[in-house]
Formats: sequence, C-alpha cells, structure tokens
Amino acid sequence: MMKKEKIKIVEVGARDGLQNEKQELSVELKVELIERLAACGLTTIESGSFVSPKWVPQMAGSDQVLQQLNASPKRSKAVKYAALTPNLQGLEGALAANADEVAVFTAASDVFTQKNINCTVQQSLERIRPVLDHARTVGLPVRGYVSTVMGCPYQGEVDVNKVVDVAQALLDMGCYEISLGDTIGVGTPAKTQQLIRTLAMHLPMSQLAVHFHDTYGQALANIYAALELGIRTVDSSVAGLGGCPYAKGASGNVATEDVVYMLNGLGYDSSVDLQALAQTGAWISEQLNRPNGSKAGLAIAANQ
Repeated sequence: MMKKEKIKIVEVGARDGLQNEKQELSVELKVELIERLAACGLTTIESGSFVSPKWVPQMAGSDQVLQQLNASPKRSKAVKYAALTPNLQGLEGALAANADEVAVFTAASDVFTQKNINCTVQQSLERIRPVLDHARTVGLPVRGYVSTVMGCPYQGEVDVNKVVDVAQALLDMGCYEISLGDTIGVGTPAKTQQLIRTLAMHLPMSQLAVHFHDTYGQALANIYAALELGIRTVDSSVAGLGGCPYAKGASGNVATEDVVYMLNGLGYDSSVDLQALAQTGAWISEQLNRPNGSKAGLAIAANQ
C-alpha cells in the first residue's frame, strides 16, 4: 500500500486567531488551548506574539504562556511552539521564553505597511534584518510572513512580481519558509495558481506555505488549488478563530477542522485527530462566547 503524502499544518489559532478576537483569554486558558491542540497531533503551533500589549492586548502574557508550556509535564519534543517577533526586543523576549522558532512579517503592499507599521515594504525588510541576523547566531529558525499577496484593502490589486521580490528578500535574509497570506481573503483558485506558478519560477516550492482567509468563502478552494501545484504546508486556525479586521463582519482564518476534513478526503496525511480537534474547536468557541467558525466542526458535533 502506498504511503500517504504528508501535509504540514501550521496552527495559528492561538496567535493570529486570538489576536483578532474581541475577548481576551487568561494565560491559563491560552496554555490549555495550545496543549489541547498539541494533543490533537498538531506539531507546529503559533503560541504568542512579542509585540507591545498596548497595540495587541490579546497577546499580553505570551512570555508566561511559553514558559508554562515548556515547563509542563505534557510537553512533547515533537511539538514546536512558535512566536511572532516584529523586532529585536520581541526576539529577546521569545528567546527568554524558550520559543522553538519565531516569525517575522511584512507585506507585498507599500500602502498596507505604511498604514499598519508606518513604513514602506523596503523599510520593513530592513527592520527585520537584525532579527534574522541575531536569530541565526543563536540557531533559532525564522519563518517569514508576507501579507496582502492576493490583494490589499487600500490599494486593491497587488503586483505578483512584488510578492516574488519580498519572498526572495526574506529567503535571502535567512527565513526557512515563506507563508503567503491572503490577508483579506479576496483570492480565487485561478489567482492562487497564477501566484504559485510565478513564485515557483524563482523560489523553491518546498519553502512556500499558504495562509488563506475565508472572507469570500474561497479559502478551501484556494488551498486545494495550491496543493495541486505542490504546496505542502498550510496555515489554519482552530474553529476559524480570528476575524478579518478589514472587512466588517467577515470571517477570517480558514478553520483547521475544515482543512483536515478536506485533506483526509483527498488521501493526504495530516496526522491530526479530527474528532479531538472538533471537540477543541467547540470548547474554545464556548470560552470566547462566539459561534464556531468551522463547518466540519459543527457537523461532527451534531453527529456525536
């Protein structure tokens, strides 16, 4: 029997998801969420963000979250706990808390970076460089996020060549992987394949991941389109945690349960226990007093 091909899922619910939720969770509940996710078989989990709590109050206590996770008897060496680090100060915080890897972020749109972090894309890359240099000296892996790869809330269309340039710059600086973010969820399968085909002419496919938001209901279709072209790493968020701050009332991240259900149906191996994941999605939705954003999660709960 042929061995199933492995798809790596990067679980972003406890960071990218929670930081866009209105309600703030205690350190204890964040730790419980992450440990539940690890118990489901997820092996790369974004667990915090070392940004100022003034700007992202939901990420306060990320140092305590990582410290508690690392000190826990449930800690599995197979699981990597990652943290977002926008600058050197953030990197120092992540190192002190023993993060297994860190992530840096920029965008493919100058207008987006100007509105969000008050600089151009080029300036944001220069800000990131010292983080990557220092991480390299201590042997810490760094992942790079590129936002607005399919469209920008301020400028609309984004030139695919700009995405190539930014992704290449991050790889050249030392990122081991580039996560391509459709920040406002405007991508379609055709646009997804056009983007990936263009990137594949310049960059190794093995170093690319996809991060789709489901604002227009296209996320699963886009992931399928990316898988068809050889992408093997997908970002997703349990219960679809995380709104979309640029489209009022719209859903944000694609739900991990829905991704796993699709991967199972396609014959891929995600190594994730879907039943346990659905229970975790129902539990965290209850804690946040929000509707469960996973269709598969809701269906599984209804049939239990």
